[in-house]
Amino acid sequence: MTRFVAPPGACDCHAHVISADTQRYRLVPERSYTPPPAPEAQYLDMLDALGMTFGVLVQISVYGTDNRLLREVLTRHPQRLRGVAVVKGDISDPELDALHEAGVRGVRINLSFGGGVAMAELDALAPKLAERGWHVQVLFHLRQLDEHLPRLRRLPVPCVIDHMGHFPAELGPQTPAFRQLLAIARDHPWWVKLSGAYRLEPAAPWPHSAELARALAEHLPDRLVWGSDWPHVAVAHRPDTQGLLDVLPLWLPEPDLRQRVLVDNPARLYGFNPLAT
Repeated sequence: MTRFVAPPGACDCHAHVISADTQRYRLVPERSYTPPPAPEAQYLDMLDALGMTFGVLVQISVYGTDNRLLREVLTRHPQRLRGVAVVKGDISDPELDALHEAGVRGVRINLSFGGGVAMAELDALAPKLAERGWHVQVLFHLRQLDEHLPRLRRLPVPCVIDHMGHFPAELGPQTPAFRQLLAIARDHPWWVKLSGAYRLEPAAPWPHSAELARALAEHLPDRLVWGSDWPHVAVAHRPDTQGLLDVLPLWLPEPDLRQRVLVDNPARLYGFNPLAT
């Protein structure tokens, strides 16, 4: 497969950093897995290798609501990086303001791995997020959509769906839950991440995920972003990160669409300034 060259201003919108210092940055007891270190330097090297101008770091579940590492890394790279934190509804305004100053632009609800916070936290969080222009990022299995839809519909902020809905890609874009996601996302300020294909089906080049990506692109061309999901935690066989990017032209054949997904859409969602690089 030909190596894909990312356009200037491209952004990897989903990755994590994990410190080797487990004394300073302790893993929460309720975590679902124990990942190996994925330090800041390796993360930046990965962005450079992929040709990514920008990156978005997502608070990993094993740290729970301790966003210190996320905040520290973001603070060191204010032009290049943005972040998505994990917080509870009772977080104070000064704490949220400090996260915003560091570059955080969203809050993640993770229902798939231990260490996340409950969807109910959004009731208290939503007004605070709206004041700051943040969004909510949600990781759940698509079969849970009906259960959480009433609360998500009430959100006064955009909602970002992780990993194309995080369901078996072999079910295809005609599965009722996926069609429901397309309809809701089209009518609400919802976004979807083209990420985690190796979590949806076992083997590259992930042809079933390609079908999902094309269906999403047809309905939401201006609200799709791409993410590597580096360092590929909690899976038996880690994929080649470059290979995840190389399939993008198969998923999105049109150059204009790839420009939107990699450059224009992330700039709007996370507040990047491509002209500043």
